[in-house]
Amino acid sequence: MTGNVAAAKAALAHLDIEKSDTAIKAKSRDFFWYSPVLKARLDDVIADFVISPRSEDEVIEVLKVCYEHDVPVTTRGAGTGNYGQAMPLAGGCVMHLQHLNKVKHVEPGRVICEPGILLKDLDAVCIEKAAHELRMFSSTWATASVGGFIAGGSGGVGSCTWGSLRDLGNIIRLRVVTMEAEPRVLEFRGEELARVSHAYGTNGIITELELPLAPAYDWVEMFVAFDDFTPAMEFAEDLANQDGILIKLATVFEAPITHDYFQRVRPHVEPGTNLVGLLVAPQSMDGFETFTARRPGARVIYRSDDHDWPKAPGRVFEYGWNHTTLRALKVDPSITYLQVRYGFPKHRELVEKMRSEFSPEVLQHLEVLRENGKVMFAGLSLVKFTTEERLDEIVRLHEEAGAMIFNPHRYTLEEGGRQTVDDRQLRFKREADPKGLLNPGKMIAWDDPDWAYDRMYAYPGLKAAE
Repeated sequence: MTGNVAAAKAALAHLDIEKSDTAIKAKSRDFFWYSPVLKARLDDVIADFVISPRSEDEVIEVLKVCYEHDVPVTTRGAGTGNYGQAMPLAGGCVMHLQHLNKVKHVEPGRVICEPGILLKDLDAVCIEKAAHELRMFSSTWATASVGGFIAGGSGGVGSCTWGSLRDLGNIIRLRVVTMEAEPRVLEFRGEELARVSHAYGTNGIITELELPLAPAYDWVEMFVAFDDFTPAMEFAEDLANQDGILIKLATVFEAPITHDYFQRVRPHVEPGTNLVGLLVAPQSMDGFETFTARRPGARVIYRSDDHDWPKAPGRVFEYGWNHTTLRALKVDPSITYLQVRYGFPKHRELVEKMRSEFSPEVLQHLEVLRENGKVMFAGLSLVKFTTEERLDEIVRLHEEAGAMIFNPHRYTLEEGGRQTVDDRQLRFKREADPKGLLNPGKMIAWDDPDWAYDRMYAYPGLKAAE
């Protein structure tokens, strides 16, 4: 499906095209290798060329030329996603948005920026110019781009207060370029945002974002230890339900996660220690201390503003979300993970059921999440991988128990989500990408509308390295 690559490259030769074969391979990969299933299938995927436009006009030029020559285009941010979102399954062009990194406007409550700016750099500008910060960000804050977060993420640090990216008000506006003979520039708000947010760049290229901000605080980062898992889980949820205590993170780690996989934390915990990681606003610390004093067995073992650890652990949020999996993988390469929705009101009951059924093969790592005003849990469970068959069985047993799985061992939008077609995204792809050249292989509904989801989808156009 790679079309006339040579002609497209020649027509775009005046732009920033990657010359190094090593760099082309590196920029054709994301963190798909978190999954042994995806690693086995995608390890040899590589683009024919990589181009980095410096402006929206150059984005339009790349899309127009590639459309003319039938060359697929896969958009890439920093490549920190782990569902294979940025993997060019059909080869062709990887369009790297690293140069589109300007902050165009910032004021208290909102920011307008380009997609290629890193989350940490965007936060820094917002704090400096408006004393405000991003409502939520991925644990890869230091290395991920804001465009990649919006196109491939769903929530993160801050979701315990602000919910998910899809929730109304968490994205204000997106500017999107289509892939047609004459690409159009469209602006989406309100209901239209769902067309392209969390769409993996399959139906339009985001060139500008307008996002809401929240007041910035010097968050107090903490670890709170418990001898038993259930009190740790209850502590995190109940804290998130305290209306007067402002938090940005509440993460629960079942023992022995922190002892076995968190190298700087290990000297301060036992193998049986269950841990809660927190970000609490400084003005809420009096309330937090009172709340914690009411909890027998809760022990604050680390505070970023007051500790005697010889070596500080670093940012507490960099132990949560998918950094938990990354830290475990560095110690034990056989570890992988699942993404689980433990929905209100049976979230605690479901967690306990899964824990009793699978621990220690599956260890609970919970992120407090707010959904429709209710506190619940997102699970990023650590799994001791043995075989694909056993992993599929674990997924099936979770689903049969009522725990929804967002499967990180699949590279399509539908299988990594709710296993249903998003008609809004499909309809917009038909309009904005009539040849199906944007990030091919990631939207089953485009390739095979009658797919039954009875097995893993295998994109027939998958192009491996030659």
